Amino acid sequence: MLLAAVASAGLANPVHAADAERPKIMSNRWQEDWSVLANPALRAQPLDELKYIPFYVTDPKSYVSLGATLRERFETNTAPGFGMGKTPGDTWLIQRLQVHADIRPNDSWQFFVQLEDARAFDKADISPADQNPLDLCLAFVAYTAALGDGTFKARVGRQDFAFDLQRFVSSRDGPNVRQSFDALWADWETGLWRFIGFVSQPVQYRFADVFDDYSSDAFRFSTLRVERKVLGNNELSGYYSLYQRRTAQYLDASGEETRHIFDVRFAGAMNGFDWDLEAMGQTGEVGAKEIGAWALGGRTGYTLSNVAWTPRLGLQADAGSGDKHPGDGLLGTFNPLFPNGYYFSLGGYTSYANLIHLKPTLTVKPADRLTVTAGVGFQWRQTVADAVYVQPNIAVAGTAGRGDRWTGMYSQLRVDYAFNANLTGALEAVHYAVGDTIRDAGGHDSNYLGLELKYGW
Repeated sequence: MLLAAVASAGLANPVHAADAERPKIMSNRWQEDWSVLANPALRAQPLDELKYIPFYVTDPKSYVSLGATLRERFETNTAPGFGMGKTPGDTWLIQRLQVHADIRPNDSWQFFVQLEDARAFDKADISPADQNPLDLCLAFVAYTAALGDGTFKARVGRQDFAFDLQRFVSSRDGPNVRQSFDALWADWETGLWRFIGFVSQPVQYRFADVFDDYSSDAFRFSTLRVERKVLGNNELSGYYSLYQRRTAQYLDASGEETRHIFDVRFAGAMNGFDWDLEAMGQTGEVGAKEIGAWALGGRTGYTLSNVAWTPRLGLQADAGSGDKHPGDGLLGTFNPLFPNGYYFSLGGYTSYANLIHLKPTLTVKPADRLTVTAGVGFQWRQTVADAVYVQPNIAVAGTAGRGDRWTGMYSQLRVDYAFNANLTGALEAVHYAVGDTIRDAGGHDSNYLGLELKYGW
């Protein structure tokens, strides 16, 4: 496989002690700072001469860095969408290759370009989130400077956003094609405060040809956000977003969508406990109908740091509104916006629309590089009047206004392993046992298995 050839360099050169100061390979490659390789003692891996190409020897922050990320994931799903569509159980391979150039003339300026080629081999039903032949993923200019008693940052061009746990605003790393935005972004950080604002046009993906993705004023997303550190290093944040689509389609509404979004979040950790709590309200209109929607999300846990394998006991609770009274002029179906695709599971069986979700989990670390997580999720509809939804917000046919609230339950097992600093692996298995509402509509139990290898250079 292509991955095996690329990864051989990483496997043949295990992490050295000196590598502790090297940057970690990140999901957002533009956030990595390779200026540490100005120290020749840290240039210990193959092709380090391409990871750090100096502009000016006297300025370690002046350099060009080249890189690549390759992800291969084998997936099988016995019943996509609970078997309600035309697609039968399927097995396929998705591959995502990204190459980038990070150009930093000095400590203030950054020019970043990343190309992406995403393929889905042997997949029966291919969507724009599965496949995207060679196209422009990111291309932006960033500027950083001192301003007053803080730091000002700005980016303009094609870029990606990821807020918090990425429940609602994400770079969509779970599926094969990541979500980018053509945007103008600015933020100012001072002391305990951070202020963020951006205007954007989300990129729309086509896979008929290379370099055919686009954005337009038919789909816009803009945000003002405030963050503050409280009670130590814990974070309290809130934001307002304006979400606009020229054409939108819901079960009980269609037409131009203007959605006003209000979000507040509190997250942190203390004395072994960790928490991430978020609430979102949505107003506006779709066509002639008013919007009145909401969502709540919470992840909490306690880590037993003095016990073998450092187990973490977790509890996840989520809820998203549905449309209680179709035809009454008020649309209550929550819009999940830009979900990451793995907040619930990679199986894609769960959307935030019309949902009540409760999931206890157990996470252990049997070895330094090995993490194992097991969980059981229980799901209900917030209202029987609306449908059951699967990712991202696709209604399951024959469920709206029928049956009861109980949707079903799923069991999930995920194993993550870091072979070295460059190569990681993951396995995820999900079994979903449907309730009578889905079964009576023609659906049935579903099984998902994903096996992934990811290499970053």
